[in-house]
Amino acid sequence: MIVGGQSSSHHLGQTHLPVSRTCSSWYWNLPSATTSAISSPSSSCEWRSFSSSAASDDDDGDSLSSHPIIRQRQGVLNLSILAHVDHGKTTLVDQLLRAASSSSNASTGAGASATDATTDRLLDCGDLEKERGITITSKVTRIDNYKNNIINVVDTPGHADFCGEVDRVLSLVSGAVLVVDALEGPMVQTKYVLSRALSMNLKPVVVLNKVDRLDGWARVESGETESDVLDLFDSLGASDDQMDYLTLYASAKQGWVTDDMAVAESMVHNNTSNGQPVDMTVMLDHLLRVIPPPTVETYGDASSYNDDDMVLPGERFAADPFSLAAITVGYDAYLGRTCTGRITSGAVSINDQVAVLRREADGRDPSTKSGGDGTIISTLNGIFVNRGISRVPLESGKAYAGDIVTLSGVPDSIRVGDTLTGTTEDTAVSRPIVTPPLVPPTLSMEFGANDSPLAGTEGTEVTPTKLRNRLTAETDNNVTLTVETSQSDSDKTSVYARGELQLGILIEQMRREGFEMTISPPRIVTKIDETDGKTILEPFEEVTVDVDSEYSGYIVSALTGDRKGILLEMNEDVHAKTRLRFEVPSRGLLGFPSEAATATRGSAVVNHVYLDDRKHVGPLGDGLEKGKLISSDSGKATHYALASLAARGVLFVEPGDVVYPGMVIGENAKQGDMEVNPVRAKATTNMRTQAKDEKTYLPPPKRMTVEELIGYMAPDEMIEVTPTTLRLRKALLDPVERRKASRVKKQQQDSLRKK
Repeated sequence: MIVGGQSSSHHLGQTHLPVSRTCSSWYWNLPSATTSAISSPSSSCEWRSFSSSAASDDDDGDSLSSHPIIRQRQGVLNLSILAHVDHGKTTLVDQLLRAASSSSNASTGAGASATDATTDRLLDCGDLEKERGITITSKVTRIDNYKNNIINVVDTPGHADFCGEVDRVLSLVSGAVLVVDALEGPMVQTKYVLSRALSMNLKPVVVLNKVDRLDGWARVESGETESDVLDLFDSLGASDDQMDYLTLYASAKQGWVTDDMAVAESMVHNNTSNGQPVDMTVMLDHLLRVIPPPTVETYGDASSYNDDDMVLPGERFAADPFSLAAITVGYDAYLGRTCTGRITSGAVSINDQVAVLRREADGRDPSTKSGGDGTIISTLNGIFVNRGISRVPLESGKAYAGDIVTLSGVPDSIRVGDTLTGTTEDTAVSRPIVTPPLVPPTLSMEFGANDSPLAGTEGTEVTPTKLRNRLTAETDNNVTLTVETSQSDSDKTSVYARGELQLGILIEQMRREGFEMTISPPRIVTKIDETDGKTILEPFEEVTVDVDSEYSGYIVSALTGDRKGILLEMNEDVHAKTRLRFEVPSRGLLGFPSEAATATRGSAVVNHVYLDDRKHVGPLGDGLEKGKLISSDSGKATHYALASLAARGVLFVEPGDVVYPGMVIGENAKQGDMEVNPVRAKATTNMRTQAKDEKTYLPPPKRMTVEELIGYMAPDEMIEVTPTTLRLRKALLDPVERRKASRVKKQQQDSLRKK
């Protein structure tokens, strides 16, 4: 790392790869890039891993594709932008696109392009991304002709729940720009995305963002932030070359960047660069110098390549067999099935015939149209690239190894992780491209058709078949989701995911498409320890909480008490802020972020990332289950009834909302559930007194998002989701059935305590 003109590097070990999961068991991957997902003999479903099967070490022939030679592609730069949530990554990407576009237009004399616009959040263009202020899906955009180079910029999510997006796109690039908030320093999500980049041997560049803030600059000037970043690289096992990273100082909001601390200090205090260039093209120039060109595979006679001739133009690879691993698949009503990926070898043109090699395949003949291997051939009808947020046809009509492109007209059967290749001996590779494994899911929920008294009144998609088909279609591109038929109810669908945010986003997207459904309480995915076959293991997560110091005691008590967490570290700064670090079982975190935000007046910022599977810690504390106010009648809630119920707890409904028996309308201030009548009307009599005519005050109802409801709901409750409403209800609407189930649950809990 370059700090104040000095360079430092350390020799470090290698990191371990995460686990992959089948539908019924968990397995540790060996630390090898060629490890394949293990299938479970007892499971009838397919585990959707982005990991490809390994190529055999045995040489099964003398085909050209058996012995690839690694070279580099000239004139192309593929880089990814990584960061923790809200560290300024998307703003930085916007600034880079505008700077590169302006520079390219100035050199060519072209007019302004779409990337010159002043619109903020150019790549975070989805409705949910704009509403929540986060990156949900990874996006690739291309900059043509910047100093005779093609630059592909990949914007990735910063939340660990979307790790599938991160893992996929990192396989496209040869360098990673890590954006770190100068004040906050590396956060837990920073640790996750950086660990994935380092494990793939990407060249890192660190950007300390938001240095224009005086408190952030103070940490940079003292060396604290850079020391924290260096320690993070050290702890993640970075190689000597990765430790020798370039550090840039930037204010993405103000649009300047520099590698000189003196210039940065002048910009922070005096808003002047002393004649030094500080626009975003400075960063692009550094990236072109530091990040290596993309690696590609070449075939044929090794003697035809000079050892010193490592970086070659794209045309030199045109005669090699074509291969591309699909990192995103989609469908276009006019073009058919599409897929996006980086060309690993060869070249591809419009009207070329292509075939699919499955992730599970090894050494199969890709030219076979039908038979045991199931390979299907199709003809490409388009090659596209993204400029800004617009998909445009590639002008040349031909793409080469190292290019990131979107192909249309690919076989309908293609899935994420499959390899696209040619159909003849000269244009096909014999084995699929090996792709990285994914971090396993930590929880599951069951999706079912809405069966409440209000079913079918607000949505258009209400049948279990349509619901399951929609969820199955989601797994085509969302590789961290697994969908299977519920073992307890064949009409329900079990969905495995990384966290409540990922599930919440999926549910929110589906309700906007007109779906009505019910969602069961989340269940943490556990496994059996293979060493003894008895011990139950559950996922643990590392939790970092930044909170005002006056509330640090509450956070410690909340996570180390009923939630069974362990406090590892506690640091307090001069601004009366405390950073707490815990290790907590995943099930203990359900509902905690929203609870902490409420209890600390919004000052608590909670972030967590998966660690590993550990011994099950037993039942959580009884204090986590809240008592509920349950409607005993149906109709519209009245102001008169709700005013009398407001003193008993917190209400979730307001006058005029439709309720039904078994629907949760509020939280009870005391332990245990209470049945109440929210539709009771004021008696109509002739009597008039001052007391009867007294005005009543009704506090506003508490409204929760899908993710908050997922963490808040009790084991005997469900979420009713419609396009217009989110309702919390009991799974058993009949009060008699609920009382019977409550007695059985109490007997089971007493039996467990005795053991």
